[in-house]
Amino acid sequence: MDFSAANTGLWGPIIQIGVIAGLILLANVLRRKIAWIRRSMMPTAVLAGFLMLFLKAVGVLRMVDVSFLEALTYHALALGFIAMSLRVPEKNSGSGAWIGSKSGALIVSTYLVQAVTGMAICAILSYTVMPGMFKAAGILLPMAYGQGPGQANNIGTTYEALGMAGGRSFGLSLAAVGYLCACVVGVIFLNVYHRKGWICRREGKIISGSVTVDTFQDENEIPISESVDKFSVQAALVLLVYLVTYLVTWGITAALEAVAPGVAATVSTLLWGFNFILGSAIAILFRTLFKGLHAIKWMTHQYQNNYLLSRVSGLAFDVMIVAGIASIDIGDLAGNWLPFLLLAVAGAVVTFVYLRLMCRKLYPDYAYEGFFSMYGMLTGTISSGVLLLREIDPAFSTPAANNLVTGSSFGIIFAVPVLVLVGMAPKGDLMFYLTFGAVLLYLAVLLLFLLRAGKKRK
Repeated sequence: MDFSAANTGLWGPIIQIGVIAGLILLANVLRRKIAWIRRSMMPTAVLAGFLMLFLKAVGVLRMVDVSFLEALTYHALALGFIAMSLRVPEKNSGSGAWIGSKSGALIVSTYLVQAVTGMAICAILSYTVMPGMFKAAGILLPMAYGQGPGQANNIGTTYEALGMAGGRSFGLSLAAVGYLCACVVGVIFLNVYHRKGWICRREGKIISGSVTVDTFQDENEIPISESVDKFSVQAALVLLVYLVTYLVTWGITAALEAVAPGVAATVSTLLWGFNFILGSAIAILFRTLFKGLHAIKWMTHQYQNNYLLSRVSGLAFDVMIVAGIASIDIGDLAGNWLPFLLLAVAGAVVTFVYLRLMCRKLYPDYAYEGFFSMYGMLTGTISSGVLLLREIDPAFSTPAANNLVTGSSFGIIFAVPVLVLVGMAPKGDLMFYLTFGAVLLYLAVLLLFLLRAGKKRK
């Protein structure tokens, strides 16, 4: 085997991970030493991501492989949530009180609000300044903002085949702007609300990096170091769960392809695209299994350590954020500028206003944490929701982070009708308006469900 620099397959990933590590450290120094950056509450990982994006755009980091960054974002997201889900719940934490279906309905209702906004804008443009415009282009707004670049790419490519010029680039451009909107607009309003005294940073048990024995070592846990290091056990648990997640996903998709190829084409994309949800569910099953084995005395130690698992998830999320921002392709922001700009601005505004109103009703005990996490996710991706949440709830002491996972799980069920409507919208004017009406009707149903849930919760 060639161990020299000529072997790019051997050294390429290490070099790029090293660049990410160096930029995180540089961003941390900049945030600590430059007052206006510190006052801006710009997360260190976000600053590092934009530094890497800038250096890549000007040609300094030519060795950066965008495909590798996208893969890193994809895997780090799943690993971070698996580590969170393996943590042993604290007694009387109240984390199980919230029902995931409410967050799922909120997520899908936001898709529908975005869809109504986008379809209305494109319909108006098609009858005024842009006659003959592909009206269904508006439904790419929830695909890009709500579901991220993966679905924006898939649906945009489908619409391009149905007659929308530049559909794929249009969808990816919206997804890129949505991610920037989540980071920039989210950070701006974090600052505004912080200066007004409406929000404050929730501190967990760990202050200034100090760790007490009670924080680090729970009763009946394995020793810090025996024949295997305690951190190695946490990493092994996370990676084992991820391996099982891969095997289960592969098994389900292979079975579907053999039995129902038509269904598999849609379901497989969802399963692989939202693998972090299945991974979290499997992690919870592992956690429950360990608890059962401990109860019947087949397991004498607690193998999970909440402090170290939180550090694993923190590392994964930081890497994910940097790689996610750096993988944005500025060249995708081209073509169809008028509808693109209108959809980008309108999507940011309606998503902000709608979530601000609904989160007050659904999350009265942590309205701001719930709002910023959902806004970050529903304009960008789950990674941007997590990064905004970590600025005001770094220890994840509220259920907001778990709501993103459980809500996304239930959201897949609630979103099944949306996938049908996405396929109906481009099939002529009549189907477009029938789709528009169906979206309004489904939105009304979900709003009724949410408002009733909000009253019960209050």
